[in-house]
Formats: sequence, C-alpha cells, structure tokens
Amino acid sequence: MNRSRSIRFLICLIAFTLLPFPLMAYVGPGAGFAFISSFFTLFMVLVLAVFSLLAWPFRFVYRKLKRRRILGKSTIDKVIILGLDGMDPMLVDKYMAEGKLPHLSRLKEEGSYAPLRTTIPSISPVAWSSFMTGAHPAKHNIFDFLSRDPRTYLPDLSSASISKPKRVFSIGKYNIPISKPEIKGMRKSVPFWKILGDSNIFSTILRVPITFPPEKFNGHLLSGMCAPDLKGSQGTFFFYTTDLEKVKEHEGGVILPVDVKDGQVDTFISGPENTMLKKVEEIRLPLKIRLDREKDEAHITVSGQTFCLKKGVFSEWKKLSFHPGLGLTISSTARFYVSQIHPHFEMYLTPLNIDPEKPALPISHPSFYSIYLSKLLGSFITLGEANDTWALNEGALSEEAFLELTYSNHREWEGMFFNAIDKTQRGVAACVFETTDSIQHMFFRYLDPAHPALKNGQCALSAKVIEDLYANMDELVGKTQSRLDDKTVLIVMSDHGFKSFRRGVNINSWLYVNGYLSLKDGMTESGEWFKDVDWERTKAYAIGLGGLYLNQVGREAQGIVEAGEEAKVLRNELIEKLTLLYDDERGEKAMSKVYDKDDLPGGPYKENAPDLIIGYNIGYRASWDGVKGKVNRIVIEDNIKAWSGDHCIDPALVPGIFFSNRKINKKNPCIVDIAPTVLTLFGLKPPPHMDGDALMES
Repeated sequence: MNRSRSIRFLICLIAFTLLPFPLMAYVGPGAGFAFISSFFTLFMVLVLAVFSLLAWPFRFVYRKLKRRRILGKSTIDKVIILGLDGMDPMLVDKYMAEGKLPHLSRLKEEGSYAPLRTTIPSISPVAWSSFMTGAHPAKHNIFDFLSRDPRTYLPDLSSASISKPKRVFSIGKYNIPISKPEIKGMRKSVPFWKILGDSNIFSTILRVPITFPPEKFNGHLLSGMCAPDLKGSQGTFFFYTTDLEKVKEHEGGVILPVDVKDGQVDTFISGPENTMLKKVEEIRLPLKIRLDREKDEAHITVSGQTFCLKKGVFSEWKKLSFHPGLGLTISSTARFYVSQIHPHFEMYLTPLNIDPEKPALPISHPSFYSIYLSKLLGSFITLGEANDTWALNEGALSEEAFLELTYSNHREWEGMFFNAIDKTQRGVAACVFETTDSIQHMFFRYLDPAHPALKNGQCALSAKVIEDLYANMDELVGKTQSRLDDKTVLIVMSDHGFKSFRRGVNINSWLYVNGYLSLKDGMTESGEWFKDVDWERTKAYAIGLGGLYLNQVGREAQGIVEAGEEAKVLRNELIEKLTLLYDDERGEKAMSKVYDKDDLPGGPYKENAPDLIIGYNIGYRASWDGVKGKVNRIVIEDNIKAWSGDHCIDPALVPGIFFSNRKINKKNPCIVDIAPTVLTLFGLKPPPHMDGDALMES
C-alpha cells in the first residue's frame, strides 16, 4: 500500500467512524429492521480504528515480508480480469472477421483466444460461481437463480437469505429489533481472491455475480448480481401514468395511476415495508410533480428537494430518504425519467437503489469501500440486476431510453474498473460488465428475422444495436490494454454465449399433459407457484430456468416417488420422453439434451441440485409461465416479449469466450480453469477442491 493510498484509506476509515448511521441494516420484505445503539457502535468502531492505526506499521512489515516470499515465485505483478457477461464466440468471430473488433483481434494474434466451456446449467449465477471457486456447481451449491423449499414447493432465491431478527422489544406500535438479522450467502466454496488475500495478495473485485452479501478478505469488493434493492427485490421499477389503458398488472414493476389537477400530480413513491410496526405497512414517500407543457418539463418535489426535469432526459441520481419512525432514516437513490407530458403524463422511476454513501445493507467490503467509490466517482447503481430489462419488456421504457440508461450504468462501472487498475500495484483487479448480457437479452430478435417478437415497423434500431455493443466492448478492451505493462496478465472472458429465444416451453404443462403432474379435482390450470397442484398425485415438477425435481418421499413434504430404483427409472423415463419433445408448429426438436444429476461432477452439495437439468435446443427456453410455476395445457408457445435472446439452454450450445495477452496450454478451456490459473500466476498451488486446471504458468 503506497503512501497516498494509505492516506486515503485513513481518511475513509476516520470518516466512516464519524458518519451518522442511524440505521445499521435494512432487510427485505418481512425481515424487518435491525439497529444497535449508535453510541456503542460508533465507540467500538472508533476503538477498533485507533487499534488498527497503532498496529498498522507492524502488520504492514509482516505482510510485506510474507508477500515478497510468495511473489518471489511469480514473474508477474498484476492480473486484470475483464468480464463481459454473455459475449458470444460466434458473434465475436463474425465481427472480428469483418474487422470491427480490432483490439480483440490483436489479443487473439498476440496471445490466446478460444471458446470457453460453461457450466451445467449455463446460467449466470452458476457460471460466475464456478469462475470464482474453480469448482463445478455441486461444490459451490448454486444451480439456478432459484432454488426450491421442499417443505412448501415454493421458490427461494438461490444466492442469499435474509432472516428476521430473533429478538425484538415491543413499545407502543413498534417492535424494535434488539438483535441483528442474519444475512447469509448461499454460495459455498472459497473464491480465489480469498486464497490470494490469505497470502497477502490484494484484490479489487467489482460487481462479480453472487458476491452478496460481501465476504471478508484481504481486498476490496463491490457486490454484483443478486444484490437487492431497498424493497428487498431484485429490482422493482415504478411507472406513473394518466393513461388508464396502461394501468394493469406488470411483471417486475409497480404501476401507479395518477391524475393531473391544475397542472400538478400528487402521488407517492412506494418504499420498503416497515416491519418495525406491529401492523406492517409500506413506507410511502410523498411525491409532487408540477408540469409545464409549454417548456415540456416537470418540476419534481420529493424528499426535501425540487428539481427540473426535461422530457426525455434522465435525472442524475437523487437521494430519497424513508422514515420508519423513532427518528430513523433509510437512504436510497433513484433516477427519474419523464417520457411524456401531454396528452398523457408518463414517468419512469428506477428501482430504489441502496445508497452507496449510506448503505442500509452490506454491499461492499470493507463497508466503507462503497462510500469511498461514491465520494471519488459520484453516486452509482448498486442493484445487482442493474439494467432494467423488465421496464423495457413491460413498455415503461422505450428501447432508446433503455439503451441510454444501460450505457450510463456501464460508464459508472468503467470508472470503478479503471480506478482499480490504476491503484493496483500488485494483485488482481476484476470487474464484470453486464451490459453485454442485458442488451443481448432485449435486442437479439433483431438478429433473427424469424423471431415472433418482430413486428411490422419495429426494426428502427435493427441489428446495429448488437453490432455497436460488441464494438463498444472492444473499445473497452482497448482502454484496458492501454493501462497494462509487460508484467500484467489480461484475461477477457464471458460466462456463456447467446442464442435467439423464439419459443417458450412449459415443462410443468408437459408434465401435466403427460400424467406426471396432477391438478386438484375440477381444475384445468393452476395459479402461480403451483397454487392448485395436487402433490399427492404428482411425480415431478419444474422450478427455475432449467431444473426438474422428482416429488420424492422423505425429501419433498408430500413426496410419492421412492428414492433409489423407482426414482432412477422415473428419471430415465423422463429423459427419454423429453429428449424427443417435438415442436410441431416449427418442425423442430425443442430439446438438445437432458442431464441427469447423477452423471454430473460430484461434490458435497450435489443433493441440492435438480434431479434433471433441461438443455433446450437453439430457439427454445423455459416459458414465462413455466418459470412462474403456472400449469396449463399449453406446452410450447411463441415468445413475443422484447426479452428475445437467452442462454439458458444446452450448455454445449452457448460457450463463452476467453482471450488473454499470454499463450495458454489448453485448447478447450473451461470456466473452472480461471481460478486455478490466477493462483498459479501468483505462485500459489491451487487447492485440491478446485476442478479446473491452470491455463498458463507464472
């Protein structure tokens, strides 16, 4: 740690001890608030800060000597990892051949390039967990975005769980927590940066998926995908409109009908649930909007501030303060966008982000790292699923506005990434950009003339959006290369590729039609999350984007399939029939391969895996109803949403990419190879639990 960095670190540490944190933590709906005596907390932090400062010279000398011994085995100083979520090798090859990716082409010529085998299944949280741990899913316990509770058959978020405080003190209308909630990460195994940190090799890890809640290690980390918003969701947007035809149930958002009276809108922002109250209710923040039709602008008053916003222009990040009572404040940030003033008023509001300057949930390690970044670079998005794909899907944002917001988020991440590279003298700087994933999800239909979501007059942006996306990422690679020296290893990678998503397959409906899943008497379809399923007559069910589970005795609450031979026979029967599933309307096979978990790499968490993993064919994916646990007689249907590209198919069909400025020793690299490669480059022996191989030597 150089002198200027030490001074900045000291300033941040002292500032952190003096910042007014009236609320120590907010957790999602139903989990409540937790706080500790402000005086006691600040006193203890101050004591620890003073102790840390006194001990710092001794720790510094010890770490310096230890790191020198380790780095003496290595010929490199830094490893820079640029993650481009979802970048596809077929498109990379196409655009390189056309001369549109000069920086990646240079990397290929001077170093290495290969498709990168992904995980089974090829889902982002699964793949990035294998990236960081060097292990297959059975060793890190992440198999999808969703897992299931076998006691209730309901879905859980696979990445993290937040439990209520166990002890509360009742006073008047309040239940005041006197113990902390437990925020627990569900991903297991050890990320490579923790192993590096134990050997005093410092890492800065930015927005890598499945890093919420942040774990302690010798380095800096800002959480990525699966970090929640202030409502405890994975991203709930808001849409205000006077057009009653647009007031309907929307996925992923809250639609608020409003009236304009005397040129003013009086409404509110729907905040988190206040579970400090004995009678739980939503915290609402008053919102006033005065419209000026002549100037095409709105004057917005909220949370003690008034600002003017032109139609079609995003606001800067605005701080929004929610007050649960007893003098407490929960801070968040959001951006406003007025899309129409007249004849109808329409306004979009981003999800309520955790304020990086006053985080109500742990989003970084150390906890002051997000504060440091916001002071250095300005406020930024903290939501894990940062780019609001659902707002575009549901018509709350136009394509142009979505792209503007997405690239704005991207620029924030670039600033963080380049700051990390410039500050890293020895160690790792890694950042995952989800820009590539989000834009391909929403615009892939423009690469596929046969896509059912393409309509007459809807091709204004066309395929140029994705071509421009790849060119922009190539420019990012060039900016990164300009910051490197000859003792720095650069890795550019993606976790999976992309394909068109034309048709949705509802596995639960297929199970119902074929007699493996039953509905209650008199029902011909179910509500969401298996509301009307008769479990006492159901042999199998599907949850998530590719997982199928048997309703097994002794495991599921109402299991009817015996473990052992009966389960094995049923799995084989389902594999045989599903593999032959044919889409008569399109004349194509819907399935490429169905994977039996018994045939996949082993590990201590293998029993938590789905019994079968569905590998869809190109053009197919789990349907929207199927993902939500709806059951009917529609097995295959058109996907007409803007979300038109995907990767949750047979992993063999969607490898990622791997580039490096060094030659590699393997023709067929896999995502589990990255972690052991980084350790080896720094002279460390990869631990035995890692499944991957080092792709290069130090």
